[in-house]
Amino acid sequence: MNFAATLRIALLALRVNKMRSALTMLGIIIGVAAVIVMIAVGGGAQARVEEQIRSLGSNIIMVLSGSMTSGGARGGIGSQPTIFEDDAYAIGREIEEIHAAAPTLRGNGQVVFGNTNWSTVFYGITPDYLEVREWAIVEGRGFEPTEMNGAGKVALIGQTVAKNLFGDASPIDQVIRVRKVPLTIVGVLDRKGQNMMGQDQDDIILMPISTARKRVLGSTQQAKSRNVGSIMVKIKDGADMAAADARMRELLRQRHRLQSGQDDDFFVRNLSEILQAQEASSKVMSLLLAAVASVSLLVGGIGIMNIMLVSVTKRTRESGLRMAVGARGRDILTQF
Repeated sequence: MNFAATLRIALLALRVNKMRSALTMLGIIIGVAAVIVMIAVGGGAQARVEEQIRSLGSNIIMVLSGSMTSGGARGGIGSQPTIFEDDAYAIGREIEEIHAAAPTLRGNGQVVFGNTNWSTVFYGITPDYLEVREWAIVEGRGFEPTEMNGAGKVALIGQTVAKNLFGDASPIDQVIRVRKVPLTIVGVLDRKGQNMMGQDQDDIILMPISTARKRVLGSTQQAKSRNVGSIMVKIKDGADMAAADARMRELLRQRHRLQSGQDDDFFVRNLSEILQAQEASSKVMSLLLAAVASVSLLVGGIGIMNIMLVSVTKRTRESGLRMAVGARGRDILTQF
């Protein structure tokens, strides 16, 4: 019996036993589809974590101001301004594992352009901030040294701010007002998307830290001193983050003249550890989804084996008759 004849017999058997053929196909389709869907879901979760790591910037440690105690009540992180712009420069200068350290001042308020306004957050930064965050400028330019030193009235804006204030028009060289201070837009930041807390990172305005301190923050205590809200630190590739963390804590304690036994007046957050924990969670979820998909595939396989066993048992006499008239074992196997 040639292959063409065997194929015709097989197709005829499929047409005769439509229900059995449909159930067999359904078992295969469900099993394979379950595996594909579960792997895709796991891969999507893993890709989302990797995207968050890239958007945040790799090897990041954040230093935050300490808490304040008043009348026995302790405030939260940042309630007491305890870190300074000079702390950031000392960290970048004296710790060899540090690639860059960027002090930041944070504020929020309405930004106005013509008859349009938008509520957003703004940061006073140094040029190292964009390097630490690995944040590119897609249109325009960055801040010049004279603008950094002289509190220049310039700003960089995120994609969300640009869309809500200017639509599809170019914002370069346009003047916006932040807390009634006019700032000229010199650049537009690349899109970052949401961070791991679900916050829109593109809803932001960046300005020189001297501008934020002297012009925008006005008469607040933060503006009168060299206090900063946070310091973002990027570790060199391949450097030991734990060692850099320990040296940074030691340096800050020395600069803040903290005695042995005194608590730190600052907080250090290793963002990479948080993201690694989230990545580990996503891997566990991927394994769980793969296990569920494997069970679905196993159940589908058992159903297929059951149907095939019925098919073989039902055609035992036919197979015997074929072998009696000269069919070989491989002919019977080919037919099945």
